[in-house]
Amino acid sequence: MKAARFELDEDKDRENQAKHGVPFRLAQQAFLDARRVVLEDVSHSVGEARHYCIGQVRGAILTVRFTYRRDVIRIFGTGYWRRGKRIYEEQNKIHR
Repeated sequence: MKAARFELDEDKDRENQAKHGVPFRLAQQAFLDARRVVLEDVSHSVGEARHYCIGQVRGAILTVRFTYRRDVIRIFGTGYWRRGKRIYEEQNKIHR
C-alpha cells in the first residue's frame, strides 16, 4: 500500500486555521486512524466527488473535507464538528 500524498492550499489552510483553529497538516493525521470513517459529501459534490474523513487526532474527533485529484488527497476544510463526532461514535459503536 502506498503512503497517501496530500496537496495543501496555503491560503485555504490559513483561512481554515482562522475559522476553525485547525491546520491542514494536523488534519492529515485523521487518515491514519484505523477506525476512521470516510463518507461521500453528496450535498457538495458538484463537478467532482467530495468526501469527509472523520478520525481521531490527539484524543479528539476531527472531520476533514477533501477530494481526490490524480491519486492525491486535497484537503479544503477541517474542524472539530459535533456531527462528525456523532457519526464516528455511531460507526465505531462508542457510547458516551
